[in-house]
Amino acid sequence: MTCILVSIFLCVFRSNLHCCAGEEKRVGTRTVFVGSHPVLETDAYIAQRFCDNRIVSSKYTLWNFLPKNLFEQFRRIANFYFLIIFLVQVIVDTPTSPVTSGLPLFFVITVTAIKQGYEDWLRHRADNEVNKSTVYIIENAKRVRKESEKIKVGDVVEVQADETFPCDLILLSSCTTDGTCYVTTASLDGESNCKTHYAVRDTIALCTAESIDTLRYCEKIPTTYQSLGPENLLLKGATLKNTKKIYGVAVYTGMETKMALNYQGKSQKRSAVEKSINAFLIVYLFILLTKAAVCTTLKYVWQSTPHNDEPWYNQKTQKERETLKVLKMFTDFLSFMVLFNFIIPVSMYVTVEMQKFLGSFFISWDKDFYDEEINEGALVNTSDLNEELGQVDYIFTDKTGTLTENSMEFIECCIDGHKYKGVTQEVDGLSQTDGPLTFFDKADKNREELFLRALCLCHTVEIKMNDVVDGAAESAELTYISSSPDEIALVKGAKKYGFTFLGNRNGLMRVENQRKEIEEYELLHTLNFDSVRRRMSVIVKTQEGDILLFCKGADSAVFPRVQNHEIELTKVHVERNAMDGYRTLCVAFKKIAPDDYEIINRELIEAKMALQDREKKMEKVFDDIEINMNLIGATAVEDKLQDQAAETIEALHAAGLKVWVLTGDKMETAKSTCYACRLFQTNTELLELTTKTIEESERKEDRLHELLIEYRKKLLHEFPKSTRSLKKAWTEHQEYGLIIDGSTLSLILNSSQDSSSNNYKNIFLQICMKCTAVLCCRMAPLQKAQIVRMVKNLKGSPITLSIGDGANDVSMILESHVGIGKEGRQAARNSDYSVPKFKHLKKLLLAHGHLYYVRIAHLVQYFFYKNLCFILPQFLYQFFCGFSQQPLYDAAYLTMYNICFTSLPILAYSLLEQHINIDTLTSDPRLYMKISGNAMLQLGPFLYWTFLAAFQGTVFFFGTYFLFQTASLEENGKVYGNWTFGTIVFTVLVFTVTLKLALDTRFWTWINHFVIWGSLAFYVFFSFFWGGIIWPFLKQQRMYFVFAQMLSSVSTWLAIILLIFISLFPEILLIVLKNVRRSARVRTKFIL
Repeated sequence: MTCILVSIFLCVFRSNLHCCAGEEKRVGTRTVFVGSHPVLETDAYIAQRFCDNRIVSSKYTLWNFLPKNLFEQFRRIANFYFLIIFLVQVIVDTPTSPVTSGLPLFFVITVTAIKQGYEDWLRHRADNEVNKSTVYIIENAKRVRKESEKIKVGDVVEVQADETFPCDLILLSSCTTDGTCYVTTASLDGESNCKTHYAVRDTIALCTAESIDTLRYCEKIPTTYQSLGPENLLLKGATLKNTKKIYGVAVYTGMETKMALNYQGKSQKRSAVEKSINAFLIVYLFILLTKAAVCTTLKYVWQSTPHNDEPWYNQKTQKERETLKVLKMFTDFLSFMVLFNFIIPVSMYVTVEMQKFLGSFFISWDKDFYDEEINEGALVNTSDLNEELGQVDYIFTDKTGTLTENSMEFIECCIDGHKYKGVTQEVDGLSQTDGPLTFFDKADKNREELFLRALCLCHTVEIKMNDVVDGAAESAELTYISSSPDEIALVKGAKKYGFTFLGNRNGLMRVENQRKEIEEYELLHTLNFDSVRRRMSVIVKTQEGDILLFCKGADSAVFPRVQNHEIELTKVHVERNAMDGYRTLCVAFKKIAPDDYEIINRELIEAKMALQDREKKMEKVFDDIEINMNLIGATAVEDKLQDQAAETIEALHAAGLKVWVLTGDKMETAKSTCYACRLFQTNTELLELTTKTIEESERKEDRLHELLIEYRKKLLHEFPKSTRSLKKAWTEHQEYGLIIDGSTLSLILNSSQDSSSNNYKNIFLQICMKCTAVLCCRMAPLQKAQIVRMVKNLKGSPITLSIGDGANDVSMILESHVGIGKEGRQAARNSDYSVPKFKHLKKLLLAHGHLYYVRIAHLVQYFFYKNLCFILPQFLYQFFCGFSQQPLYDAAYLTMYNICFTSLPILAYSLLEQHINIDTLTSDPRLYMKISGNAMLQLGPFLYWTFLAAFQGTVFFFGTYFLFQTASLEENGKVYGNWTFGTIVFTVLVFTVTLKLALDTRFWTWINHFVIWGSLAFYVFFSFFWGGIIWPFLKQQRMYFVFAQMLSSVSTWLAIILLIFISLFPEILLIVLKNVRRSARVRTKFIL
């Protein structure tokens, strides 16, 4: 007893895996034993090992979480730095306790680990929901209930209607007589349209558990070899629709399914703010090293005097005298590094992560992004790029489905150059119509019918099962389903003119003609559409035995394959329809002789059965078949512009953003859409680099070079050289738009000589940078990604954003800094954010992006500012303590400063601040330009914050120092010590940096009030607690009663208030001056 071998040739599926990481795992062949029956020892077969059906999307397990998470966290420079500082404190005799560095580091590591652990737990829970779901396996002719994770390769799985496929299956049979089933892949690529899949021909009749079980026995069914393709493959995650039940054999399970491989290929993106943080860290690390080096040097200068080196009250031990001076200098340098190490804000990383994670919910919660039609809102797939939304320079958008609705409506057609528009009322050809004038002249009736038959036959449309068709009469309204809305529009268009497609029955395509007669055609072969060929064909056999090929596709794909004399009349209509913004397709046919068909059939079968280079061989056969055709006519379908698409593009343009449209459509159609959505204005001068403009010359490269030079001269003369003023210049000078097609772009990027290619590319980029809008038409998916990569690598590294809705947009979405997909589509699965409509891009960038950037930029600057304020008095204190490494602050204050006293106010600010009202941000797009180019994290603002911190730190220290010039601060003559000095400085520090944030806050909520005033109250409470007032068990430590005694002095109170005011005075002065200027501007506008 042996088993049937199903050989699956993976080259068929390779085209479906173009975005997958780990695609190499699915290259080759595998032998699957249907039914997973054990192999006899006598069989000379070594079973292949396949993975189980468990899905694992989590990063950690219970056992590896701790080591793996710690390793990942300590790869971060700041965490590793503090770990080294902590180890130095443990090993070397340093002035501060290891707790001062260890506890903040432990806090940061713990919070990050909890966050990442929670996110991974959610992934584990989602995996378990899938892995533990119930499935039914056919074993010994019985339905056996199992968990999904227990499916093995070779198991026969039963799937009911509206259930998802638990693994990748080969369709063996379905409840339909023709072995078809309908599938939606919304969870994979977002396409809600049904796709038709076909069972393996030899197993179509096996529709019950008993008959399926016979597959395991050779005695009943002989061993067969069957060529399998994507139409036989049911992917995990897809849903069975309009079909009661199917049987399929598991061929890919678990992490080898296409869905699992797709999710493994996404790369990590980093924002410009992260790069700025790293640059600031390097600057502050340099400041730290400089401080440590200066103090180490001055210490030995100080100790060069004998009585300073070894005073009578602090004699050196014998071991200290024998220690090498170089070693002592090195340990002193490390000690100063430890003393000043808090200038590096380790807690900033965890605050930034929390801000990004919590802040991303505001996008998901925004009700303005909710679309009632699809019952979906915005989705955030990654929170790491929130602030990048406020820094976008270039937007790359798809046209169909992104700018337009992707809801097609048949408008008109032309047959042999004759235009037809409207709805027929009579059966006499297309002569009588309802509505406006439909034709100027009339084509031959046979040609009319041939054209309409082509529309009814050349497609992949199916009829829904619940639509009953009885003879020529329909008992219910026909419902068409297809993966392409264009095809449904064309079939409905043919129905308007009297030819109705009635679906497939017993392998025959049924069409009702204008005379209400049923015509049946045997579908012999389908030459499927792809983005390279840009056309599809069917080969059918009529009831009279004639074999016909019908082909429809883009004009550029069809015109070269038809008779030249037939093109001109149709071409005029195609171009006019494209100018009107309609999507056009050309229709052709040819009659195939029986002998020729035998050859074609043999070649198609051989290509489909090929083990190597199957796609190339099939493409060659398709090309050989689709030649010498006769052009019949063309169709025009309208794809309506999305609501508020024009207003959105106008707002983005006003915000200084360059919008590029990248589409596969023909130039005239795309150009018309660009005018409709106001990408091109009526006064925009268009510069064309297309096949038309270049083919005027015999040598295309020379003509291309001439045009590039001509356009560059024109633009350089018009615009100033400074790129900074370029955005403002757009509204002051003549606007220019560029149109380029795919073939010209290939010529620019792939010139015959490398040197000239680089020259073309550089000139082309100069032209693009000076244009307000660019239209790239006839683009292949790979070319879209090339365009984005080219702009990304421009001088200055502009931030790019791509938005699209389909699988052909995935490459550009992954390539750009920020990728946005249309909700519910394949692009959304690979994007960083997804929104239901293009109009939502306006608020996402102009409001959310603006606020996210301002918040996080302020957070970053504030962290460095408050840490410099914190550590500068410590540095100055060394000049007054003989560089003895004596700490100014108590260890508890050192530890709690970043964790408790100053952390929550800035976190609340970075989540809630609205320095400008959201409505104002969306209504005045020019505000977006003020923060572009990472404006708030440039050298100027960084130096301002640094000098402000240096000024305030100096005021803290020397203000307190001058206060201590008085011998006694109390009436009883009691003298304050160094811990009181440090506590006064620390108190002024905490209040100043917190009140500085309060001055910066423009949008007050109860949360802001709670965390700001609550943090100050907590500091006072903790100081009393730590001083032994509240908790008497702390009497033995050095801060006992220090804080309480300090506040008993009136002069101390006055000094603290005065120093806080002096420190904040520059800020208060700036705020007053800004308000005066703003009031003056408003008054001037009112007078005018």
